Amino acid sequence: MEKRRVYFDNNATTPLHPGVKQAIMEVLDVHGNPSSLHAFGRHARMLVEEARGKVAAFIGAKPDEILFVGSGSEGNNTILSILNSQCRMCEYNTCSGKELVTTKIEHPCIMETSKCLAERGIRVTYLDVDRDGKVDLNQLRDSVTLRTGLVSIMMANNEIGTIQDMKTISRIVHERGSLFHTDAVQAVGKVPVNVDELGVDFLTLSGHKIYGPKGIGAVYVRKNAPFCPLIRGGHQERGRRAGTENTIGIVALGRAVELRASEMADEEKRLRRMKEALRKGIAEKIPDVHFVGHPTDSLPGTLNVSFEGAEGEAILLYLDLAGIAVSTGSACASGSLDPSHVILATGLPVECAHGSIRISMGRENTFDDVDYMLTVLPDVIGRIRSMSSAYARRQ
Repeated sequence: MEKRRVYFDNNATTPLHPGVKQAIMEVLDVHGNPSSLHAFGRHARMLVEEARGKVAAFIGAKPDEILFVGSGSEGNNTILSILNSQCRMCEYNTCSGKELVTTKIEHPCIMETSKCLAERGIRVTYLDVDRDGKVDLNQLRDSVTLRTGLVSIMMANNEIGTIQDMKTISRIVHERGSLFHTDAVQAVGKVPVNVDELGVDFLTLSGHKIYGPKGIGAVYVRKNAPFCPLIRGGHQERGRRAGTENTIGIVALGRAVELRASEMADEEKRLRRMKEALRKGIAEKIPDVHFVGHPTDSLPGTLNVSFEGAEGEAILLYLDLAGIAVSTGSACASGSLDPSHVILATGLPVECAHGSIRISMGRENTFDDVDYMLTVLPDVIGRIRSMSSAYARRQ
């Protein structure tokens, strides 16, 4: 059988959209500093502000509420750092409360920053999730108090694809007078996102998750919300993020969201059909599997599945030999032999967490890719299980 090349790791990063690639080519010679007052600088500034307007429009924000950053991780660190700020120079007062509420299934950049804040005296509460990865809303109600300065809950999980009930969460948070941040890196560009409808105070997104380049992201900061810069120096980004603006990346991000606006709706429907075909095929062809994540409230192209008696790393390597790229969890946690904290939080046992893979489809994937996966995967799982004495004893 001829080996295909199938990229099923779009949650880790996406290939550049041809339209984004063209936008990058067109701006490569724009070398002026956007902060300079001469014609070269003014031209670069115009392009930056045009892109800011596109990003704002895509999520229902105002242009002056958009802050360009270097990545989703930087954006998340920026927002969480307002809890630790004692700065008197910021444009607004920082959070009145010094407690953070987040969840047990956040991205590593939230989890690690939360640990750092805890070491600096910030009380951190980690919310439980149910079998499908949904936040325990009763625990949220009990956890958010007048001392809670910030609640940070990701909109869509990067490993299992579960989408949270953002409107209800926002209402609970604001009823208790706290601020609400969401890591929407995996949601923006895949499902509709409107900051007013969600009721968030802060939102983070990233370019390379939506067919843009790596090294560019954006943060939505609601007007008059508390804020303190993470990176200080010059007056760029209205004094909120020092450093010469990444003109090429910003223009590319603007083009990426513009293309998402025109392509996302049809793509979402197609990806949901492909995911359902893949889920059904795996269930029919392979016994002893567990699908992780909410069956309906989830990202259109994300399917996380655990195979009893098979190690996720082994599955990944065998699939790679067949030309198929998947992940065993978050790309930012690769290299770790520990089971996924996300899978464990859903209540699956450790051995199931070790046996899970994440299949994340994107705009370039086809139903032929799904068919190829369903041809290759059963043999891969069968081969791995045949070498597992523990699995054999259970049969």
